[in-house]
Amino acid sequence: MARRLATLLYLATVVAGVVDAVSFLGLGRVFVANMTGNVVFIGFGAFSAPGISVTRSLVALAAFVVGSGLGGRLADALEQRRRAWLVRAFGVETACFALALGLDASGAVAPHGDTVLALIVVMAGGMGLQNATAAKLALPDLTTTVLTRTLTGLSTELFHRHPDLRALARRLLAVVAMLAGAALGAVFVLRVDIAAGLGLAVGLLAVVTAGSLAVEET
Repeated sequence: MARRLATLLYLATVVAGVVDAVSFLGLGRVFVANMTGNVVFIGFGAFSAPGISVTRSLVALAAFVVGSGLGGRLADALEQRRRAWLVRAFGVETACFALALGLDASGAVAPHGDTVLALIVVMAGGMGLQNATAAKLALPDLTTTVLTRTLTGLSTELFHRHPDLRALARRLLAVVAMLAGAALGAVFVLRVDIAAGLGLAVGLLAVVTAGSLAVEET
């Protein structure tokens, strides 16, 4: 069961890379998964750094917090029914990104106008839900959105006299998953458009949601 869950979270990590590429490259220097980056951007923007929108970073941060809170409540309510919990959590996240895709494809939002905040809210809220779900699952090195701790563990293990090869492989795979997602997201956004990147995220999340149906109940 742990291996099955890990596979789902690796895919969710790919999604995080994809959507941060979409938001940073397509929505104007804002992250919807990596909140550390937004906190730094808010600091930059406070002193009028060019190209930085404090408003967008604050909105992303607020939406992520709300999504995380809802994800935590869902986990508390359904933690003893793991399959139902994961299907609902990833299903709602998939719906969030499907809504973002619909908003972008319909032309209801402009990537460089104030209406882009709607996209940021929906996307960051979905990623907050994902992050809370991964945190509650508590699989080592699989937070799905932040790699600083994973990279620290990876470098520590590399220089250890007797490295734990399983831990090393797990951490390396998490880094590769994020990198692959970011690269794919960048290709889709830069060579096609934002909708293509969002479509990729929706497709991957649909796979994660479907995979959750195979998770054993606790």
